[in-house]
Amino acid sequence: MNLASLDQIGVAECRKAKNLSQKELAEIFHTSHTTIGKYERDEMIPSIEAAKKLAGILDTTVGYLLGETEESDLFKDKKMLQRLQDIMKLPEKERSSILLTLDHFIKASKISLM
Repeated sequence: MNLASLDQIGVAECRKAKNLSQKELAEIFHTSHTTIGKYERDEMIPSIEAAKKLAGILDTTVGYLLGETEESDLFKDKKMLQRLQDIMKLPEKERSSILLTLDHFIKASKISLM
């Protein structure tokens, strides 16, 4: 199974942030530098497993590489992920109450920052 597309900027941006050349990333990833270049130019699409490995090497998420989020470290906080998973396991009524409370806290925080 392949991914629909990797975000051209995400791969290159993360690679550069780690001060890696395409050749260096290719060596770590066990591929050629031309393959890395094709990923960055969106000319080639890796498998899901390859994208996971690439995200791990680049210290980001597959979601960021896909352009689903602008934050490269979103969902890398294991404690936060566990909390979200725990919330999702709750019955609908309790889950809705927690999410509503969380939304109010976030809104209040944004207002206080203004």
